[in-house]
Amino acid sequence: MKNLKLLISGISVAAALVLSGCTQSNLKEPTESTDIVSTYANIATKNYNDALNDAKLLQTAIYAFTNNPTQTTLVGAKDAWINARESYGQTEIFRLSNGPIDAEEGWIEEAYGAKEGQVNAWPLDENMIDYTIDANGKKTSGNIIDTIGKFNPGGEESKIVDVTTITKDALSDLNENGGEANVSTGYHAIEFLLWGQDQDYSNFIKDAVTHGDMVAGQRPLSDYTTDKYASRRAAYLKAVADKLVDDLTLVASAWENNVDGTKGLYKAALLDKLDKNNSDKNIDRKTALRQIFAGMGVFIKSELANERIAVAVLTPSEEDEHSCFSDNTHRDIAVNYQGFKNALLGEYEGKKYGPAPIDALAIEDKQRILDLMHSIEEKIASVNEVAKTSRHFDRQIISTDPQSKVIVKLKNQMRKLGDEMVTIARANGVDLSVDDVTDSEETKL
Repeated sequence: MKNLKLLISGISVAAALVLSGCTQSNLKEPTESTDIVSTYANIATKNYNDALNDAKLLQTAIYAFTNNPTQTTLVGAKDAWINARESYGQTEIFRLSNGPIDAEEGWIEEAYGAKEGQVNAWPLDENMIDYTIDANGKKTSGNIIDTIGKFNPGGEESKIVDVTTITKDALSDLNENGGEANVSTGYHAIEFLLWGQDQDYSNFIKDAVTHGDMVAGQRPLSDYTTDKYASRRAAYLKAVADKLVDDLTLVASAWENNVDGTKGLYKAALLDKLDKNNSDKNIDRKTALRQIFAGMGVFIKSELANERIAVAVLTPSEEDEHSCFSDNTHRDIAVNYQGFKNALLGEYEGKKYGPAPIDALAIEDKQRILDLMHSIEEKIASVNEVAKTSRHFDRQIISTDPQSKVIVKLKNQMRKLGDEMVTIARANGVDLSVDDVTDSEETKL
């Protein structure tokens, strides 16, 4: 994921991290009433737990593959990755709200480490991880896999890391070392190691190795069996899968219902329930709502509509689609939007979790926003259907393809939906401007 700096300046709660003696007894007395902050927090708890469980299934499938690399176990690992993206993709709505996934300052960052860049950073320079085949069919070299010793990722102020043995720590040290595209960990590193590059670049540069409308990356099984570096690829896959589970375990722990050290600490603070030693970490309701609404607006408008859709379709560049190796971008778009819808409607997996932000709207405002969402959902369904039956997202973004117009309209409507968060916030007693729901550093097109 392209890194967006937190935009909610001046509204985070900066406090010293005091964790000793923090247990459930530090909570204020719970009340029976619930509000939209509780709804949001409870959805986050369930969603992150689902994402963690699916990541563990992915980890298991990767171990099954690397311990016995066959076509069957490779397909099993790929299927587990695609399944894991369904739950994690919905958690993306909890970004950009000064929460435990990406808070960049204060006690929240200190407690949880802003793991988003380690979990879902993109786009990545695949040449840093392993070989690629260039447009003329030539194999590249000089990557983590084929460097047994000290590796310099290159870029601004890059630092050398010893990769004689590929470990979680080494991969962590290399991630975004020297630049944002120097990605070595997370879902997309796993994706590249399973699929390899998707050699379909003829709409950007002339590529003699292009494979067609419905073919994703074609990494050969021999990369994990007879190839010289097969054992290093297996070691990389295991290490990056282990790290993904570790990182998601930490993030999910922030949303636990009971406080024990950093576990559950953020959720309790968001609900203004901390007492005794940690009461200074509490986030008052107005601040919590402001962070939530602004984060939702920035995500749907500047991250999903702009960085993940507009940059790809208006360039056009397959390298800028989110899951470019597996050609799973159509599902990324669908589940990222679903996460936004979950938070707006107070629902998850068909279950109503409580009062929702949309409930406070005047009838005409609510109908306008629901109509806009219905139109967005029709376009998402179109992108998904075409991707499953005719041509993947990387072909739909070609300017001569009729779907490119659908995708441009989709990003325009998502940006409009982001602006509507100003209306939704106001209905819930929070004043936001369009600037508050727009990343000032989003890619200008």
